[in-house]
Amino acid sequence: MSAKKWAVLDEVGGTLNAELIKGLLEAQGVPAVLSQEGAGHYAYAMNVGSLGQVQILVPEDSLAEARQILSDYYAGKFEDQDFEDPDEQPGSQ
Repeated sequence: MSAKKWAVLDEVGGTLNAELIKGLLEAQGVPAVLSQEGAGHYAYAMNVGSLGQVQILVPEDSLAEARQILSDYYAGKFEDQDFEDPDEQPGSQ
């Protein structure tokens, strides 16, 4: 059994931005993990300069699909989508 190889999709500033993109990728069926280098990130929440950079990694075999999703995200193609609240009960409005 071979280990899954991961590739860097993007590097963004701040954990919040990285989590948002990770969630979008996963909602589209692309697994993603986040990586912040250095032990300082575990002791302090850094969002300044290079210390706040977070890498978004996806499986190498999903890289092309992830790039398209990210491109669509930056182009605003997901802004008009109506996402359902998973906690909302049908007919509860």
